[in-house]
Amino acid sequence: MNDSSRRIVVGISGASGVIYGLEMLRALRRLGYESHVVISAAARRNFTLETNVSLQEVESLADHVHAETDLAAPIASGSFLTAGMAVIPCTIKSLSAIANSYNENLLIRAADVTLKERRTLVLVVRETPLHKGHLQLMLAAASLGAVILPPVPAFYHFPATIDDIIRQTVGKVLDCFRIPHSLFRRWEGPRE
Repeated sequence: MNDSSRRIVVGISGASGVIYGLEMLRALRRLGYESHVVISAAARRNFTLETNVSLQEVESLADHVHAETDLAAPIASGSFLTAGMAVIPCTIKSLSAIANSYNENLLIRAADVTLKERRTLVLVVRETPLHKGHLQLMLAAASLGAVILPPVPAFYHFPATIDDIIRQTVGKVLDCFRIPHSLFRRWEGPRE
């Protein structure tokens, strides 16, 4: 696929909630978008702790899998065109590195490239409760152009399962990229 507007980078960091990254890859695959994924070492461990999904299955959902240590990967360069990147979930450590341009690995470098090229960067920060330092990091990242999108569930669509809640968050991320989807029922006013 050569259409960069249909190319999304997905970073899956080691926060609890790697299922969000998995569902993001599933959605991009179903919708026909090219995905490039970087899965941190901690996220790889969390897949075994939190899901029954193998890393092989996760990686098979992506068009391109990049090692966290590969700073020569295409997504490390601004000349490699994409529609943007989602870090889903995003640890506070990754948030801190992104907010401070501390490009220690490919996930952070790809996020930094996304910001410097003025592309959409969505950070699904997965932490609670938050202290002042966390909030300051979110503000710093937002001031650089990132969208801060914690996985806060909505209930107007009457979620019946955990999957419904996960899909609603992933749908909100897709909305940031203007990607049409039907992952959840949108609010259209009160039911009569």
